[in-house]
Amino acid sequence: MELKTILALKDAATIVDTAIGVGRSHDTLPLTVIVLDVGGHTVVMKREDGSGIMRCDIGTGKAWGALGMGVPTRLLGDRLVDRPAFQGALAAVSGGRFVAVPGGVLIRDLGNSVIGAVGISGDSSDKDEYCAIKAAEASGFTPDPLLP
Repeated sequence: MELKTILALKDAATIVDTAIGVGRSHDTLPLTVIVLDVGGHTVVMKREDGSGIMRCDIGTGKAWGALGMGVPTRLLGDRLVDRPAFQGALAAVSGGRFVAVPGGVLIRDLGNSVIGAVGISGDSSDKDEYCAIKAAEASGFTPDPLLP
């Protein structure tokens, strides 16, 4: 297997296309998929026909939140459930780019370094997260979290 230490455009595009394919195979609602590099810059974003107009911002907020805090958004949501003031502060300091629900998945290279994140919005948060995890795995990266 090729050692991937950066998130190249072709790999980000593969993640996005694979996530949409996983969504289609599981009959999800239309998805919006965003891949950010480790600096939080959009590498690739696709929005399926019929995906709501806020989905780009929600997906970006999921990926941005995971990168910004260094943990997947499922874990963030769990940690912040009893800390609404801190969650509000994180949303404020991120300029609103912080969504702490499942669907923001870190992308790690084979050395376990974070090289980006994928955020998906469109269906339930659990289904969004599933598509993100499967797409990162299929693209040769280690997703964080892993599926149980």
